[in-house]
Amino acid sequence: MNKPLFVRPSKAGDIPLLVCVIGMSVFGCIMIYSASSYVGEVQYGDSFYFVSKQIAGVVIGLLAMSAAAFIPYTKLIKLKIPLAIIALVALALVFVPGVGVTNYGATRWIGFGAFTIQPSEIAKYAFVLFAAAHFAENYNNARSIKGVAPVLALGIAYCVLIIAEPNMSITMCVGLLMLVMVFLSGTNLKTFAFMLVPCIIAVPVLIALEPYRLQRLSAFIDPWASPRDEGYQLIQSLYALGNGGWFGVGLFNSTQKYRFLPFAESDFIMSVMGEELGFVGLLIFFAVCFFIIWRGIAIARRCRDPFGYLLAAGITLVYGIQVVVNALVVSGTIPPTGLPLPLVSSGNTSLIITMASMGVLYNVSTNN
Repeated sequence: MNKPLFVRPSKAGDIPLLVCVIGMSVFGCIMIYSASSYVGEVQYGDSFYFVSKQIAGVVIGLLAMSAAAFIPYTKLIKLKIPLAIIALVALALVFVPGVGVTNYGATRWIGFGAFTIQPSEIAKYAFVLFAAAHFAENYNNARSIKGVAPVLALGIAYCVLIIAEPNMSITMCVGLLMLVMVFLSGTNLKTFAFMLVPCIIAVPVLIALEPYRLQRLSAFIDPWASPRDEGYQLIQSLYALGNGGWFGVGLFNSTQKYRFLPFAESDFIMSVMGEELGFVGLLIFFAVCFFIIWRGIAIARRCRDPFGYLLAAGITLVYGIQVVVNALVVSGTIPPTGLPLPLVSSGNTSLIITMASMGVLYNVSTNN
């Protein structure tokens, strides 16, 4: 007799995690309206243009999170290869004329009528699932290069397709995710070093291959050397953060969102948050972010089976890496690169998949 797909959890899971995730998504809608209302009105004739799409994403995300919370995470092992292949195909479809969608010189989306999907967002979690399942099924072989080879092969394939879009930021995230997942599998230092050295060498090579990346690096070192070109976005971000001071200028009162700061509703929404809510507001925001990360780490530590441990750790890593990298970018700590702030930035693919992954994380917490 087949077991039902949806199973009531054996115990109450990590409710505070879900409360924070839902609260963060609602907060994201508020900030997206604040950051995009002017651009929406001027460019599309609708001040709610961006936030209305985000609200729809939150609703779909809640449904996806609810479904994921009641599907036993152990059933996901069967999806490791199908989902990995789907992500590979989706990443390849980006380069098919008529299917791939290009914006601002990068082809990172596939379009279906009025809808677009960013396959790299799917690839991150497909990789986590594949790596967790592979290492759980081959736990004793993780110490050898042969044992980690399938995970490396998939991670490298994803990185090659993503960097070709081009999307350096997500490539770096997937590469870092690959390294940490292999490290958590219990591999030995020799195997880990075999992976780490080529990855370290690859970073400057990838930067040198594209002139615009060198220009961004130069702008990061001295943004005021090109204040109207490559340095413009970082300068405007720093103006926003500086203008916010300790307590901000007040919600909805940002001046940088009036088309001074590009991508104010997406990659650089944290700059608007800093301007409107101030340093204290950002501290509270980061406290909630790190609470989510802490709960994810706690769930992984309590997990009694390798698959659940690696799955929970991987999901937490994806969220944590993106929060940290986004914060470093908008503050000028690392070179500017396009990366959404999870659960907050405008973009339904990232929002829905992140919420669904948090549902999986909750399900792990109910069974351990």
